[in-house]
Amino acid sequence: MLDNYIKDRLSKLEGKIGVYYKNLSTGEKIFSSRSEKFEAASVIKFTIMIEALNQIEHGKLSYDTKVILKDEYKVPSCGALNYVHEGLEFTIQDLYTLMIIISDNTATNMLINILGMDNINKTLEDLGAVKTKLNRLLFDSDASKKGIENYIAVEEMGMLLEKLYKDELISKEASKEMKRVMLEQQINHKIPFYISDIPIAHKTGEDDGITNDIGIVFAEKPFILCFAANEANVPETERAYQDIAREAYKYTMK
Repeated sequence: MLDNYIKDRLSKLEGKIGVYYKNLSTGEKIFSSRSEKFEAASVIKFTIMIEALNQIEHGKLSYDTKVILKDEYKVPSCGALNYVHEGLEFTIQDLYTLMIIISDNTATNMLINILGMDNINKTLEDLGAVKTKLNRLLFDSDASKKGIENYIAVEEMGMLLEKLYKDELISKEASKEMKRVMLEQQINHKIPFYISDIPIAHKTGEDDGITNDIGIVFAEKPFILCFAANEANVPETERAYQDIAREAYKYTMK
């Protein structure tokens, strides 16, 4: 049984670990978590994209709304915008695409400033994600020193991904656009490692002692997998993610 396999695999890992699995054909769910919420790292970018599409849906922005890159916006990698020159023009669609597929941190902070942190969190609450919170910009060292962090809950990520799968996250058009972007993900060493021939719409996150990955596996029998780990041995934890994803695929396809 997949449930037993996950429990056994997690028992060998240190730190706070959370796993959420849902078979989208049968509704079967497996949920195991050592923490109510987890430091999000770059998985929080999924929630920022949701708000970008929400504001586009409601006419506050458009896909083609233009934004000029300034040096003051730049923060360190991941990403590319930190390395290009000031004055380049990007669209909102460019920014959320870069934020997701190469996890661009500069694009992320630009979007947070445009969308508004309170708006992002209000939309999450409206969608039923009450533990997941965007509390600071990326690379805000002053906030980080005060213990202010961004958080996700794996079961809430699973819930949002299920809405996305059903084309019910903001709207049908918004859901299709978010899936399109997430399917272009370039950071693929966790969930997709052993099942890379299958389309997977996902978003990763990593930092010191943190490794996360959430996604929809579009197999013949599709399923959701969400992983989060804090205070972890990252290499060992990521090997567990790879193994669990492979076993989840085998189990679901039976």
